[in-house]
Amino acid sequence: MNWYRRLEDRLESGSDDSGVIRGAFGAKGSYLPVAVNVIILMGWSWVQAMLAGISVNYVVEQTTGFSNPILFSVLCQALVVGLAILGHEGIEKAEPWFALLILLVMAFVFVTAFTGHAPSEYVQMSADPSLEFTPALALDIVISTAISWTVLSGDLNRLAKSQRAGVVGSGLGYFTSTVLAMVLGLTAFSYILIDRNGSAGSGDTGDWPAAFDPTGLADEFGWALAIVIFLSVMATNTMVVYGMVNSVVGAQSRTRLRFLPVALVLGAISIIGSTWLALLDQYTDFLTMIGAFFVPVFAILIVDYYIIKRRVYTRDILRDSGGLYSYARGINWVAVVVWVVGALVSYLLTYAYPSPVGATIPSFIASFALYLGLSWHTRGRFAAVSAGHLSAQV
Repeated sequence: MNWYRRLEDRLESGSDDSGVIRGAFGAKGSYLPVAVNVIILMGWSWVQAMLAGISVNYVVEQTTGFSNPILFSVLCQALVVGLAILGHEGIEKAEPWFALLILLVMAFVFVTAFTGHAPSEYVQMSADPSLEFTPALALDIVISTAISWTVLSGDLNRLAKSQRAGVVGSGLGYFTSTVLAMVLGLTAFSYILIDRNGSAGSGDTGDWPAAFDPTGLADEFGWALAIVIFLSVMATNTMVVYGMVNSVVGAQSRTRLRFLPVALVLGAISIIGSTWLALLDQYTDFLTMIGAFFVPVFAILIVDYYIIKRRVYTRDILRDSGGLYSYARGINWVAVVVWVVGALVSYLLTYAYPSPVGATIPSFIASFALYLGLSWHTRGRFAAVSAGHLSAQV
């Protein structure tokens, strides 16, 4: 059981992942954002298990004729849970090799796409109104996706050798990989549309497969792309399950939860949920929900730390009761109310009154301004707190 002891040591090193949220929401109030984070990560685990399962199903079907995407989704997620519990350190060591393989396949796709069709053909493509995919919605999805993964990135990189290394490394790595992945997806889908429609000017999707179905890409670019989708999703999903468990274990300190039981419970839920393939049809709505719930939280945390608390959190942030961050019985209701208002603004500007600039940016501004206005009078309470990094006080 040495692997289990090492895992527990890693979870207990550094501050709890909900520590910063405690400063703004309070010890008990922080449970709400943490719960939402776990729910969002669970949704990501289902989606990624489905994508991995569909990719494996494609290869198996092409080889043997057998097809059962639900079965392969379940098997992929079961493997992910096992890796998260037993083999996460191996995944970390294998990640650089996965990244190299993914870059090679990316290069293959780009070469195929731009030798098959001239860049001018991609530029001349017209939008398909039937997709109802506006530039504002695309902007919201990009921001929502980035923010949702930033939470997990911050959770895992708290174990970096230094704060600067964690920020620079994860920032550059995430930005580069995200831009490359999005450009790759846009190029690959555009290439297939041009091929199937026979002209660059047409925006008709024709007999395009179901939304978010990777088999269309695999049909065009071969098994290599299906295998890369499987490997990349499995590696990422292992960290998602690990992050979910870490969020639950680190949410409180009075009753210390153990990693293995929590991992088994959450793992079982993630395996059961991976059978819900219909979720892929609601993928856009899922991303909209991420933006609605996460963007206001980011706005609140930025105001609270940089303006209200003046870049200082003391060791009181680790207490479950009492101290500077006790608020009203452990809950900062101002933060909770602003969070709800910010989420409502996001949903209203997405579905009821579509905004030309999207919903995430207005939601962020509204949450930022509202929390700043309602919390400004509390700055004096924290003015006497001496500056210094939290880790130096623990």
